Amino acid sequence: MDITPTPAATPVADITPALYRQILGKLPTGVTAITGVNDDDEKLGLVVGTFQSLSLEPPLVMFCVDKSSSSWPKLRKLQRFTANILSDDQITICRSLSRKGPEKFEGLPCSTGPLGTPHLNGATAYIDCVVTAEVVVGDHYMVVGSVTNMEEGSGDALLFRGGKFGQYLPIEIPAPVPAAPAAPETEPARSAS
Repeated sequence: MDITPTPAATPVADITPALYRQILGKLPTGVTAITGVNDDDEKLGLVVGTFQSLSLEPPLVMFCVDKSSSSWPKLRKLQRFTANILSDDQITICRSLSRKGPEKFEGLPCSTGPLGTPHLNGATAYIDCVVTAEVVVGDHYMVVGSVTNMEEGSGDALLFRGGKFGQYLPIEIPAPVPAAPAAPETEPARSAS
């Protein structure tokens, strides 16, 4: 199914790819490695910055992948994947899985999850899924996965914003200042009669 809007339905504006990246690049995203393994026991993987929760009941997640991806067609055939939420010390793993070619997993420590898919050691979390839908949207595929298993890992999630990697830093919100007590009401003075 293709739900790309037609040009007539799109508002007329001068939205260039550069402007689009500049504006949307201000929004931080998590970095997630989508992994699988084919029938020849070859590990497959790609990195996405659009992974997110879609539904609580039933538990569904979604991610988007560029139509030009050479890894997604291989992963698509499997109809199952693990979303490895990368930790903030896994930039080298992110870079390795972002490359093209069969050497992506060289030197990457991983174990096998319940679906037979790779769990990258040191990830913040592992979410095992089966593909339930794939929709064409513009220049991307939007993939929906039904969650079959979840496992918490370690560390804090790796973030990406404005072309740079980063970490989550909580903001200390000061406690509200208590309101000053209201002055007691006084009765008006009575005149002497």
